[in-house]
Amino acid sequence: MAAERWATFDCYGTLIDWNLGIRTELERLFGVEVAPRLLARYHELEHGLEADTYRTYHEVLTLALEQLAQDESISLPEGEAGALARSLPSWPPFHEVPSALAELRERGWKLAILSNTDRDLISASERQLGVPIDLAIVAEDIESYKPAHPHWERFFEATTADREHHVHVAASLFHDIAPARELGLRSVWINRLEETADPEPDRELADLSSLPDTLDELVPR
Repeated sequence: MAAERWATFDCYGTLIDWNLGIRTELERLFGVEVAPRLLARYHELEHGLEADTYRTYHEVLTLALEQLAQDESISLPEGEAGALARSLPSWPPFHEVPSALAELRERGWKLAILSNTDRDLISASERQLGVPIDLAIVAEDIESYKPAHPHWERFFEATTADREHHVHVAASLFHDIAPARELGLRSVWINRLEETADPEPDRELADLSSLPDTLDELVPR
């Protein structure tokens, strides 16, 4: 019997439009004009918090927003420290994602999400995707954030997937493509922001529209 083909995905930035979700909240809290600058700084703060002592993603979202307001000397409205965590369940998928995931399932691919988040948040995002996901491994499960390797280690322990029949798909070079290369895994980089690849993935796509064909090329039936 042929080995199962597995595609693992980062979620936020790859499947779910997290920049839209975060920016929408920043615009609501602080105004449209400053939101783009605050978004860039927010990502820096989140990376730092995830690299520190383990915290839940709820806590990371809250602390990053509080630190952002403090660093920028802007007032965070009372009761709004948890705004990002509260809004995350409503963050939408990128427009092409549900159809691409559905096509992958039709072609026999098993789908997993490896995400720097909490169990309740990923469950909400899976509902937004509207396509069954076979497995989700989140930071809360392993008390570790990518680019550390435990997400992939837990995935292979849980599935006994054949690495030659697996591909990791993600938008973040730092969190996903670099560690995938360190682990000797195939990867597809979803380059939505027209960045320059370093390190190089096996394939580079602008979005998921052609992902089913790309994965079939990397791992034929």
